[in-house]
Amino acid sequence: MRHGIKTKKLNRTSSHRKAMLSNMAVSLVLHEQITTTLPKAKVLRPVVEKMVTFGKQGDLAARRKLFSLLRSELAVTKFIDIIAKRYADRQGGYLRIMKAGFRYGDMAPMAVIEFVDRDINAKGKDYGQLSVAELMSKTEAAA
Repeated sequence: MRHGIKTKKLNRTSSHRKAMLSNMAVSLVLHEQITTTLPKAKVLRPVVEKMVTFGKQGDLAARRKLFSLLRSELAVTKFIDIIAKRYADRQGGYLRIMKAGFRYGDMAPMAVIEFVDRDINAKGKDYGQLSVAELMSKTEAAA
């Protein structure tokens, strides 16, 4: 029986699952839309929605908590300065999951997970070598 078990294990150890969800959350924050398998998207949604709720506080404790989960200064800065402010008036439901058919190799069900009011230009941008200041200047120029 699965009484009191809150999350799916996804056939991974706890450390692998934590690292995978952290990496997926960073990609989702930077690109605002990612394609993954449906079970992974369903596990990722509550994790990122809790991060958005926590990031809306915007104080130093929230920044440190998000950094402990994401491990990316660039993602934390974008999260607090852009995404959390975008959803300041929304009470929940920050993400949407759309089914996207089946993967060719193994017929795994695929899904697209994205922020509800996402920036369409953010998808596919290379944030690899950007500093936090460059990210802020680019997003302010786009807005």
